[in-house]
Amino acid sequence: MERTWIAGAWLRAAVVVGSIGAVAAAPQSSPVAVAPTDSRPISIDVVPVPLNPQNPSEMAIGDFLYAGGLVLTSRQTDQLHGLSDLEVTGTDRVTAVGDLGILVDARLVLDSVGRLVGVADARLTQLTGEDGKPLSDKTDADAEGLALFANGDRLVSFERRDRIWLYPAAGGPPRPVPMPGASFPPNVGMEALSADLEAGADAYVVGAELSGDTWTCRLLSTPCIKGPTVDKPAEFGLVALKRLPGMRTAYLLRAFDPVRGLRISLQIFRSSTMVARMDLAPPATVDNFEGLAAVPQADGGVRFYLISDDNASATQRTLLLAFDWRSQ
Repeated sequence: MERTWIAGAWLRAAVVVGSIGAVAAAPQSSPVAVAPTDSRPISIDVVPVPLNPQNPSEMAIGDFLYAGGLVLTSRQTDQLHGLSDLEVTGTDRVTAVGDLGILVDARLVLDSVGRLVGVADARLTQLTGEDGKPLSDKTDADAEGLALFANGDRLVSFERRDRIWLYPAAGGPPRPVPMPGASFPPNVGMEALSADLEAGADAYVVGAELSGDTWTCRLLSTPCIKGPTVDKPAEFGLVALKRLPGMRTAYLLRAFDPVRGLRISLQIFRSSTMVARMDLAPPATVDNFEGLAAVPQADGGVRFYLISDDNASATQRTLLLAFDWRSQ
């Protein structure tokens, strides 16, 4: 989602000098519904960032351990902007969706202890419409949420022209799937999207940014069923959610005002009970975080990845941060 009012000068202070180059190569992700000419390899440059630039030794926020963070840029394309959601499969395959109507598939580079240190093998793909042609108009291309089914099919939610499309893993044009029977204000629509495998192989959850309302939908039935409303302060919007094992849900909330700047709250619930919370605000490394991925770990914990939408602004950054959380 565009947020043209976000302040920028205080954000620039968080940049750390350094660079790690990533050489592009062919991806190993599932096929997407585009012609080959609309998909191309790109190199992504990264700059590591500390959790807190004022205290680089800080490595945790409560029970959430910082596992590395990067600023992402590319000298090969002007489209690596506006990234709004992401999914991570296995330990290192990442897909991000952006509100310029793009998908970015890449490999996360982890060091010997599993910390995020780079991004490699990146490929940028234009999302297509039902006619098979790349989306070009901003009203049609404003992709905000991303969900991945076990068979590789991808769901993408859009705002401005509100809809949810399924992009088949085997290729071919997208098709509309059920969406909540609600009206959304302009530019504050279905920001949050997640597959809900514990509810069924075709189930997914949709969340509205402004109201915090959620719905459970299914590919093979309509209508969507109203779920809980996220209990949030009015100044926060629901920008992402992900279902976790054990009937838990992670919600990503975002707020901004000129005095306090950007604030992020990652909250984990089991049913209506909050079991963990991480709040991210200045002087910590923070930007317009809109995307959330959750990777369950063998020890019962979860690796979370957060990605920010830079609005193609010179005063904002595309940040990718990693945090490890272990339930108590």
